[in-house]
Amino acid sequence: MLDITKDNFEEEVTNFEGVVMIDFWGESCGRCMEIMPDVVALSEQYGDKIKFCKLNIKGGRRLAMKQGVMGLPSMVFYVNGEKQEHLSGEEMDASEIEASIKKYL
Repeated sequence: MLDITKDNFEEEVTNFEGVVMIDFWGESCGRCMEIMPDVVALSEQYGDKIKFCKLNIKGGRRLAMKQGVMGLPSMVFYVNGEKQEHLSGEEMDASEIEASIKKYL
């Protein structure tokens, strides 16, 4: 998974032709840490079709807020640089994320 920062967001997401999923997470978010191995597994399974990225809000809070991310964990999907879908919440699980991924294949 590619680490996204304010410095590479435009190049890796906004200007990218195709589908990008960003995992917005934080070290102090227990659910983020619990679900991260599932997200990594999904990136290994579907990484040849979708670009998987992650953004640690520590140091990226302004970028997260600009993208409408107000809660963690959040998975945001972009197609050709345009935000398409935003999954968020403590109850989000790997099957819900995978269902969204499959919509973009």
